[in-house]
Amino acid sequence: MYPAHSGPRELRMLQCLVLAGGSGTRMRPATDKIPKSLLPVAGKPFVEWQLSLLARAGIERVVFSAGYLGDLLEDHVGDGGRWALEVRYVHEGDRLLGTAGAIRLAFDTGVLDEEFFVLYGDSYLPIDYVWVAEVFRSSRAPALMTVFHNADVGDRSNVVFDGRRVECYDKSTEVRPERMLHIDYGLSVFDRELIAREVPAGRRTDLAPVLTRLARSGLLAGLEVFTPFYEVGSPSGLSALETLLTASG
Repeated sequence: MYPAHSGPRELRMLQCLVLAGGSGTRMRPATDKIPKSLLPVAGKPFVEWQLSLLARAGIERVVFSAGYLGDLLEDHVGDGGRWALEVRYVHEGDRLLGTAGAIRLAFDTGVLDEEFFVLYGDSYLPIDYVWVAEVFRSSRAPALMTVFHNADVGDRSNVVFDGRRVECYDKSTEVRPERMLHIDYGLSVFDRELIAREVPAGRRTDLAPVLTRLARSGLLAGLEVFTPFYEVGSPSGLSALETLLTASG
């Protein structure tokens, strides 16, 4: 479902950190007793679709940053052998650390590769992950954000993208640049040492302000993707994904 490779391509980034700690409040009551990752989609739990996609994309190792009902997620997925993946878990416990704090906890636990993807636990992104890794490495930047041109359609744009770099990333300011026509697609790439420098240990920290700082400093590479993103964090999103997966068989 992601673009076919044009030829032999050995350049891969083999690890993906999946941020799966959220409580899924928009999906209540369905998430009262199960995490979003286990919501049924087209006949099976969402996480099975997500892991199948990652395995097809060339990912070999997955780390779940788990929070709300994370034990249920671990019990269902296990060691990842069903998908020919090596799966590990970092549990935040009852005190959630935010999206960047969860990445820092994974760093402190010692489970991160030198370079790794970050993906949200409710996202299904059918793009070419090898391509993303290639662009990240050629950029020589310590981080990369994938972006999608939406011009405020469907959701508010939050990125100014110049074709190579994210010049501005802002999710909050009412007064925005006229060139803010893209939105964060939900797949990022990081150099492990950047997390040690930019994210404090043991504190609740969200990823958005970290990315905003990197963009202002010229350190955030960008890559425009052209495939719509899918997610199970909202009823409408789950319905759209179910339609896609049912149609694709």
